[in-house]
Amino acid sequence: MKIGNLVLENNIFLAPMAGVSDIAFRIICRQMGAGLVFSEMVSAKGIYYKDSKTKDLTAVDPRERPVALQIFGSDPYIMAYVVKEYLNERNDIDIIDINLGCPAPKIVKNGDGCALMKDPPLAGRVMESVAKASSKPVTAKFRIGWDDNTKNGIEIAKIAEESGISAITVHGRTREMFYSGDADWDFIKEVKDSVSIPVIGNGDIFQPKDGIKMLGQTGCDAISIGRGCQGNPWIFKRILNLIKGKEDIPPTKDEIINMAIDHLNMSCGFKGERIGVREMRKQIAWYLKGMKNSNEIKNKVNTTETKEEIISILQEFLLNI
Repeated sequence: MKIGNLVLENNIFLAPMAGVSDIAFRIICRQMGAGLVFSEMVSAKGIYYKDSKTKDLTAVDPRERPVALQIFGSDPYIMAYVVKEYLNERNDIDIIDINLGCPAPKIVKNGDGCALMKDPPLAGRVMESVAKASSKPVTAKFRIGWDDNTKNGIEIAKIAEESGISAITVHGRTREMFYSGDADWDFIKEVKDSVSIPVIGNGDIFQPKDGIKMLGQTGCDAISIGRGCQGNPWIFKRILNLIKGKEDIPPTKDEIINMAIDHLNMSCGFKGERIGVREMRKQIAWYLKGMKNSNEIKNKVNTTETKEEIISILQEFLLNI
């Protein structure tokens, strides 16, 4: 699998997720076999105005590479400027990804994210300005449309190709759907059939067999997994095993709890204990999902402030399941 001049070891990727695909989780997903990981979305204006919190979001660890840094914004000049002045010189970033798919109200009300799909000429100028400014391959992620009446994903895909974008990711939902209903894999196939650049399919990959099915049904070049890998980074390895004709072996309870502890340790190492503990609460809830008596453990974790206490809660839970 190639994106621009970058050769990737496989075509099963981690999708960008705000508040989820941080540095610790990206490292874990790479270790679990993801061929490429995407960062949380980063504000181009935040980089432009030298905001320290935004800068922290651009941090990369050698263990997670290859990595795509996802930026969002709707000003072609600012988008190109931050790429040229800040991101081109970063040898630890392998791909620049442009967000044209975020449905969050606070993003779209500023004309960013999925709002760009309502203005295809502006979307084209944003993509072209970044592609021209970047010394790295540039990709773009968008949805199949804004709503059922404006499913213009094929138009956006063609504009992306004409703008010099090296690959596109298509989430099979409209903005209006947010994350409800079913992803339209048939539309992803239509997008794939309409352009010659690589297409990455995204949406409703929750089980390893879903990944195999999407690749077959859409003919897309790669898949990226979002909610389906929350608390479940093994999904990358399991899909790769199915592709290779190997047995699909789900993780044991021991492996799940120990991964949650490793994830907690790593998150606290990067962010400090106070922030690491708070941000890991939702991640631990995802790891424990479906386990017997896990609600009681989640409640304990949610009221605990120290890493060591959480580790002892999880270890004790493991002894009793």
